[in-house]
Amino acid sequence: MFLKADIWNVQDTEFPTTGTPEEKLKFVLNYAILAPSSHNTQPWRFKIESGKIYYYADRTRSLPVADPDGRELIISCGAALFNLRIALHHFGYASEIKTFPDSTNPDLLACIELGHPIQETTDEKLLFQAIKARHTNRHDYQNWDVPETLLKWLQKDAISEGATLQIIKGDIARSNVAELVAQGDHLQMADPNFRNELAAWIRPSTSKSQDGLPIYTHGIDEHFEFATPLFAFVLRTLDMGNSVAERSRKLLECSPVIVVLNTKFDTSANWLAVGQALQRVLLRAQTVKLFASFLNQPIQIPQLRSQLSKLLGDKGYPQIMLRLGFGQEAKPTPRRTVDEVMSK
Repeated sequence: MFLKADIWNVQDTEFPTTGTPEEKLKFVLNYAILAPSSHNTQPWRFKIESGKIYYYADRTRSLPVADPDGRELIISCGAALFNLRIALHHFGYASEIKTFPDSTNPDLLACIELGHPIQETTDEKLLFQAIKARHTNRHDYQNWDVPETLLKWLQKDAISEGATLQIIKGDIARSNVAELVAQGDHLQMADPNFRNELAAWIRPSTSKSQDGLPIYTHGIDEHFEFATPLFAFVLRTLDMGNSVAERSRKLLECSPVIVVLNTKFDTSANWLAVGQALQRVLLRAQTVKLFASFLNQPIQIPQLRSQLSKLLGDKGYPQIMLRLGFGQEAKPTPRRTVDEVMSK
């Protein structure tokens, strides 16, 4: 339907208003695939049949080292599901969604139908418009305060999707979190299996796969893209824990707000829900050009996750850590086309 270069520029005016339910559902998937995912793996698969989308987790795109339980994989799928919901509402459909409809197939995450006609709300319109503008922003942020009213709004957004958003306040708490992030960097980068896995998802912009992490996502100027194979080789070969940890510390220091998304339990249903909460929060932030990037190292390592939970007051299971702030625009990462994520 779209060329790869056009994926981030999908136009809602091209929605097939007079098309079949299958054609409408396929078009809406162009917004679902713009969701974020760990290492930009895009671990989703869709099948459209008899006026329904069958939404599957794609385990072939898992990260066995960084995400052995598939927790972040399901969270990523939840983020895409939220985009799908908002897009359906934008085009005038309530959406009927059954999550985990088949107990014998845990990879079937949801079954989605158009649902009855509805009128999109003003709030939903704002969130829809933010889908194409939202990009993970790994740049330094300005030292500008984030309004307390906005943070409370983000917390309400998280609650509405079955999660909580906890704000890390105070110098001591931020310092402790920074230490956990640094420890996570050291532990992960000391593991050659982790480094190999990360290096396997580093891509030049000319890659036909249209997934993974271009070199600019690692803070390297795009003019040095020719060195992508060398960078991947160095990453596989050397333990760069010190430099990575130092970079993370600097990012934390220049980030006005650090937040953690928590859930009461730690099941696949919670992961799918917190993925939707994550995307609602990210889109809400984008409506006022508040940027975000991920600091999930302490959550990916079990012993550090336990320490983070205690630091946060044992208020549930930490699922996602974000840094928030205002700054310069970021370049989007590639996306596969809808046809590439469809099952026959």
